[in-house]
Amino acid sequence: MNKMDNRAIGFMDSGVGGLTVVREALRQLPLESVYFIGDQARLPYGPRSSDEVRHFSEQMASFLMQRDIKMLVIACNTATAAALEDLQEKLPIPVIGVISPGSRAALKATRNRRIGVIGTEGTIKSQAYERAILSKDNSVEVFSLACPKFVPLVESNEYDSPIAKKVVAETLQFFENKDVDTLILGCTHYPLLRPIIQDVMGEQVKLIDSGAETVGTVSALLDYFEIAKDAAGDQTKNAYFTTASPLSFNQIASQWLEIDIQSKKAQIDELELRIEK
Repeated sequence: MNKMDNRAIGFMDSGVGGLTVVREALRQLPLESVYFIGDQARLPYGPRSSDEVRHFSEQMASFLMQRDIKMLVIACNTATAAALEDLQEKLPIPVIGVISPGSRAALKATRNRRIGVIGTEGTIKSQAYERAILSKDNSVEVFSLACPKFVPLVESNEYDSPIAKKVVAETLQFFENKDVDTLILGCTHYPLLRPIIQDVMGEQVKLIDSGAETVGTVSALLDYFEIAKDAAGDQTKNAYFTTASPLSFNQIASQWLEIDIQSKKAQIDELELRIEK
């Protein structure tokens, strides 16, 4: 008989972007409980050093571990690039990032072997996507672009505004002559800009949502480790935390998840962790 584990799955991100992963988890894994923390007080993570991002990631992971989660999803590409291996070594639970699932999906989707990647400065600088893709198929060409203006558009709830359309169109001109047939949305904030990105890139370009792809991996690992929730167990309990204003978080989260969200302020200052030099 299979073991069951009714504890929650933890999700963490620099802001509201990770909710694109949570939305997919709520859809694909309706029995599972979700605990989410968004570090809005310190975003964006993209321009920060990898040491700093790793430190913040450890703090958020510690916050969720204190709430007894059974699995951790780093629902942030920048934090995945900086902290995945570190957290996998340190934590006694499965830890999953968003880069490998997104890379696998892009390789599966491409026909002309020309893949674009858009992400934060930190993610693009880390070359994590190139390494993940080329380690599986080194005949593919990868074209990477940092889009530092995209996250602020989403966090300020401007993701379907005229200014968003202008910024996205100007930024993605980079791909005009690259002939990519697949584009990885290498930041979990970017799916909120998906309709605009698709319009600019054209219908012929397949957009890969790394976060949504990650939930398939989560589902498989719940089965592999036999830690899926028991259907007859306790009622699903979801909790949302932000390090900044719950009011602005609730507005975007409720809109995006199409459910009423009442998040709580996450106090993580007292969880100061030592970074080993």
